[in-house]
Amino acid sequence: MAATIRRQRPGRLACWAVMAVLLADLLALSDTLAVMSVDLGSESMKVAIVKPGVPMEIVLNKESRRKTPVTVTLKENERFFGDSAASMAIKNPKATLRYFQHLLGKQEGNPHVALYRARFPEHELGFDPQRQTVHFQISPQLQFSPEEVLGMVLNYSRSLAEDFAEQPIKDAVITVPAFFNQAERRAVLQAARMAGLKVLQLINDNTATALSYGVFRRKDINTTAQNIMFYDMGSGSTVCTIVTYQTVKTKEAGMQPQLQVRGVGFDRTLGGLEMELRLREHLAKLFNEQRKGQRAKDVRENPRAMAKLLREANRLKTVLSANADHMAQIEGLMDDVDFKAKVTRVEFEELCADLFERVPGPVQQALQSAEMNLDEIEQVILVGGATRVPKVQEVLLKAVGKEELGKNINADEAAAMGAVYQAAALSKAFKVKPFVVRDAVLYPILVEFTREVEEDPGVRSLKHNKRVLFSRMGPYPQRKVITFNRYNHDFNFHINYGDLGFLEPEDLRVFGSQNLTTVKLKGVGESFKKYPDHESKGIKAHFNLDESGVLSLIRVESVFETLVEDSPEEESTLTKLGNTISSLFGGGTTADTKENGTDAVQEEEESPAEGSKDEPGEQAELKEEAEAPTEDTSQPPPAEPKEDAAPEEEKAAEKENEEKSEAQKPSEKKETGSEGVPPAPEEEKKQKPARKQRMVEEIGVELVVLDLPDLPEEELARSAKKLQDLTLRDLEKQEREKAANSLEAFIFETQDKLYQPEYQEVSTEEQREEISGRLSAASTWLEDEGFGATTVMLKEKLTELRKLCHGLFFRVEERKKWPERLSALDNLLNHSSMFLKGARLIPEMDQIFTEVEMTTLEKVINETWAWKNATMAEQAKLPATEKPVLLSKDIEAKMMALDREVQYLLNKAKFTKPRPRPKDKNGTRAEPPLNASDQAEKVIPPPGQTEDAKPISEPEKETPGSEPADAEPLELGGPGAEPEQKEQPTGQKPTLKNDEL
Repeated sequence: MAATIRRQRPGRLACWAVMAVLLADLLALSDTLAVMSVDLGSESMKVAIVKPGVPMEIVLNKESRRKTPVTVTLKENERFFGDSAASMAIKNPKATLRYFQHLLGKQEGNPHVALYRARFPEHELGFDPQRQTVHFQISPQLQFSPEEVLGMVLNYSRSLAEDFAEQPIKDAVITVPAFFNQAERRAVLQAARMAGLKVLQLINDNTATALSYGVFRRKDINTTAQNIMFYDMGSGSTVCTIVTYQTVKTKEAGMQPQLQVRGVGFDRTLGGLEMELRLREHLAKLFNEQRKGQRAKDVRENPRAMAKLLREANRLKTVLSANADHMAQIEGLMDDVDFKAKVTRVEFEELCADLFERVPGPVQQALQSAEMNLDEIEQVILVGGATRVPKVQEVLLKAVGKEELGKNINADEAAAMGAVYQAAALSKAFKVKPFVVRDAVLYPILVEFTREVEEDPGVRSLKHNKRVLFSRMGPYPQRKVITFNRYNHDFNFHINYGDLGFLEPEDLRVFGSQNLTTVKLKGVGESFKKYPDHESKGIKAHFNLDESGVLSLIRVESVFETLVEDSPEEESTLTKLGNTISSLFGGGTTADTKENGTDAVQEEEESPAEGSKDEPGEQAELKEEAEAPTEDTSQPPPAEPKEDAAPEEEKAAEKENEEKSEAQKPSEKKETGSEGVPPAPEEEKKQKPARKQRMVEEIGVELVVLDLPDLPEEELARSAKKLQDLTLRDLEKQEREKAANSLEAFIFETQDKLYQPEYQEVSTEEQREEISGRLSAASTWLEDEGFGATTVMLKEKLTELRKLCHGLFFRVEERKKWPERLSALDNLLNHSSMFLKGARLIPEMDQIFTEVEMTTLEKVINETWAWKNATMAEQAKLPATEKPVLLSKDIEAKMMALDREVQYLLNKAKFTKPRPRPKDKNGTRAEPPLNASDQAEKVIPPPGQTEDAKPISEPEKETPGSEPADAEPLELGGPGAEPEQKEQPTGQKPTLKNDEL
């Protein structure tokens, strides 16, 4: 028994651990029952949510629109977002910020910063010397970085989602352009941190669109690969993506659909905004020509006029997509002069001729990166608002050589729907059908380092090495490990972008710094001194490219191995129990991990970095420098990855699983041997082969960011506090405005009511004059001093006026309720009296109500009649200006008391079983009720027999020829007996029971 208990104890521990995990998950889910996605475009954004009972839904903004402008108006004391900010762009263009995402992750010398200044000269861009970036200088005291402005927009999007979902939301998936580099992606993550959002993933907008397309066409995906091209031309940029759909076998869920990004091409500045700017310039030129002889100023020097022209250009572009020509007109464009001009589609196409020539460019880039041709593309699908321009479709259709372009998805909302599906899949609160997403690395990343080599005896030189970490178009997320074998002292290595030759020279200038980070290692020499007798297995650097496409260095460690003899006598009972418990959780112990608490490198799902293509002559040395080490030298080393292709994630995982299984074979053999072979003598136990013990020492890391320094934690906290204070200020302002509006509305409504007949009837002239005077004083105070009044003062003033008018409003409301309440009371009294009269007419034999019950009901009816008549008589004597004695709440209380008595008797009549009638003259008994099997009838005793006597039970059914063992002869047909009715005479009706009430 003791042995049984010992065997069950680890199982109990496992059960308790599982219960603890489930409880923790439930507690975590309590705050994350809804998730959101933000499709962050250049011009507008779409917000979608998923919550219990609401599967993927687009959020409506305060104007009940599904699309919200990404516009912010910043003043000294207030902020505006969305459509309100867009309307403020004409009144205050300097304080209205738009298209600020183009400045994310850009330093001051970036060509995009100069382009932004040229497009929007009304904005003053200041210089941040610490990060070499720019910020918006609204006023001398008011300045905001692009990350802070984006944080405001994200916070506003969350408020829209929370209002729509009616619950708090913290988790979000945000879309970003596929061409965003590391600095731009980190800037978006910092903006989300300022807004207090937990970013589940930064998903590329083209990937989100492809996911939405695949989710709603899951049944059409099979093992045959389908290549679909998505051409997305939005307001600020254009991205072309080639995606392959097919079903693949997964370890967790079997065969599941998968999308894999095969190729990406883009143009950072080709979009609807550039077309609108061309139209704006054309309209400004026409307006200047109309006023040429009037010595007027150039309209381009007036920011408000240019904002009006840009809005009209946006409308004109939309109209010309469906019409051959249209009349552009603006009232009071500048100096109270109206503008009116006719623009044709031909003129518009001539203005944007060079833009239309760039339409096929992203298609060719995507085909080259995917190493495919147009014949392999099954369909080209249009995404984005700018693809609605007819000329864009015409040029694109000619470039792809297809019969038609696909328009079978929502061009505006596809990315938002795909992102919210991914948010639900990543959240713990929802379970969705699996859809495997394999995004692609757009910019390759490599590791560079130098080391000393001895070319000739006594001659040493430095050799520069490059190692590709994540290759172009390789899948992510994934982890990689690089091992440095020839260093025994502190050294540095660099993480940079790889070959960017596929980018145009202008794109390279916009791209920014190609150097990412310098990693300085500290403590390498100390680790070698700490383990002088151990064999070094190199310095291992663990890298992670996460779901958001952001690269991070997880850790750097120095690994050593040595041979030790395994002595089973040293393993205590507690250690054995710990190993057993660990095995229950799938963490089987190996010889290495028993002696050292740190995790082995091979236990992580990481693949060795592939070789570089740039320097074929360095392959031998690079292989030695950066190959992934094997766990045991006695086993055959794993095959090196191919130098011309990036290893797939599955291959890497299988390779590591093989390494794990190979590493665990010696221990498994030991266990099977101990169970199947009889115990050896004590001398043979001690003589066991030596095993390898691994020691891992953590190495200190200092990172020097080279592309764009991140905001320090103190600065980030300060920005978050600034945004939070602005949000609180906005909430206080909304609360004050609500209180002021309520006070003003009460004053006007009450002043109007004083002249209505129903209010004059219940008030005297003096009372109305007093109320009117107080209302006029409050109105004057609100106009003179209300602007500086606080929310508390406004609420107190409203409470004071309501208290003054309470008696007047109460008398009017009571008189309005009297007819309905009194009519209902009369009906209830009449019906109750009729019910009581009918109850008293029931024969005594069938009576189900007691005399006390009927007397109680009669008493309540009489008391209610008496109260009603007395109260109405008293009320008739009072003037209308006095407080009434006939109150609606008293009428309702009387009705509830009377209704309670009636309902009690009705329920009793409903559930009371009727008494059975005695047998008729023919000796037959009453017809049994339909549910005779469930209800027992009370038997009427014969004369001379008391009620306590038990009735004679009917004999049990028995088979012919059989007799129960304890059967007694029964005498049938006696007085009071119920003979079994076998057959009724013809024409005789059965005796019926009395009808229930």
